[in-house]
Amino acid sequence: MGLLSLAIWVPIAFGTLLLALGRDEHARMVRWLALIGALLGLAVTLPLMGGFDNGSAAAQFVEKSMWIERFNVYYHLGVDGIAFWFVPLTAFITVIVVIASWESITERVNQYMGAFLILSGLMVGVFSAMDGMLFYVFFEATLIPMYLIIGIWGGPNKIYAAFKFFLYTLLGSLLTLIAFIYLYNQSGGSFDIATWHKLPLSATAQTLLFFAFFAAFAVKVPMWPVHTWLPDVHVEAPTGGSAVLAAIMLKLGAYGFLRFSLPIAPDASREWAWLMITLSLVAVIYVGLVAMVQKDMKKLVAYSSVAHMGFVTLGFFVFNDMGVSGGLVQMIAHGFVSGAMFLCIGVLYDRVHSREIASYGGVVNTMPKFAAFALLFTMANCGLPATAGFVGEWMVIIAAVKFDFWVGLGAALALILGASYSLWMYKRVYLGPVTNDNVRGLTDIGRREFLVLGLLAIAVLYMGVYPKPFTDVMDVSVAELLKHVAQSKLN
Repeated sequence: MGLLSLAIWVPIAFGTLLLALGRDEHARMVRWLALIGALLGLAVTLPLMGGFDNGSAAAQFVEKSMWIERFNVYYHLGVDGIAFWFVPLTAFITVIVVIASWESITERVNQYMGAFLILSGLMVGVFSAMDGMLFYVFFEATLIPMYLIIGIWGGPNKIYAAFKFFLYTLLGSLLTLIAFIYLYNQSGGSFDIATWHKLPLSATAQTLLFFAFFAAFAVKVPMWPVHTWLPDVHVEAPTGGSAVLAAIMLKLGAYGFLRFSLPIAPDASREWAWLMITLSLVAVIYVGLVAMVQKDMKKLVAYSSVAHMGFVTLGFFVFNDMGVSGGLVQMIAHGFVSGAMFLCIGVLYDRVHSREIASYGGVVNTMPKFAAFALLFTMANCGLPATAGFVGEWMVIIAAVKFDFWVGLGAALALILGASYSLWMYKRVYLGPVTNDNVRGLTDIGRREFLVLGLLAIAVLYMGVYPKPFTDVMDVSVAELLKHVAQSKLN
């Protein structure tokens, strides 16, 4: 079994084992087994970093074997520079979520931890799949554990949020399935994604394929105006669910644009780039304004995620190396920063059982260590230089200015908005005198919470100060992708 298979199936195997331990009296053992499974899932991704060849745009660590012979479906795995970093990122966030949920989840612990481990393996499968049908199976299967996480351990309106999440994402994906079947027939009976990239297609076919992919991937990102499911889901989801959803699951949609939309329908992608850029700018500006008036911390950070992911799609569709690389860097950085923001909210919620900004005030007086971490992550969310949040957004803005000055100006305006709502929330929650009796009795973070936030802080600072290891991996693959997109495939 290859490294990518291990990265997929080790957490799934541990998750399945945890589901068999069906009593809460085994909760302590379940937590440790979950941590061991998450750590092993991360450990098997580490050799990938040492063995990846930055100078090649080809898929690496390839595994291929027949899966469904009748339909020529292969169990075909591999990662290039575009997909590579999302494999260890997924495994890392899974470890963080398991540790963060150690004490906050007290009922059905085995099912909760099992669902997260299974979800982790499925998401790695999405980023590793080189066969279209295998990709679709992994892509859709991720909905099941997340649906259960929201629906079982969520807030008062959890059923509504879970159904909304499931229906939005499933309905969009059905058009993508139709697109995959069309490409299967056009390629003479192949689900190989690399073969699909080489197909000559008519302008009409490319346009239809582009919007079929858009239906699935735009909802998953999510892009404006199909973003309305995200705030509801974040508000109702447990802290770990929000962290994984923001840090990893939103990236599945953005990744789909690079793996399918641009290389399979390059002419349609260039023709409809104006639409993608417009929707991205609306996301980073309008949704940023919406975030400024939120009273619920989770909802504010949820809208913030929509705005930050708008930078990603903007970078992809200005069609230059800096933009696409910046979008990928932003995806990775957002994984660290958004996960940290939601976990910080979870720390407060576990103590006060409220996400309302008005319920707090002066937290720095009673939780100084925690407030320092929260300040770092808030600054990263603003795009402060030397933090992970700065690098990708700055690259996208430079690329946007090269594409069109006014597009770049609109993107730069979003940085001001991001700073406004992030700092405004921090001021009201953390600074000033203690204004609420709930805050007076708070205790600062313990060793477990310090470990979780400390690991994320290291990642945020390391990526902000030294982003070169991240960009070096993707440079050659991004250049090859843009070279491919620049060539017309009209038949």
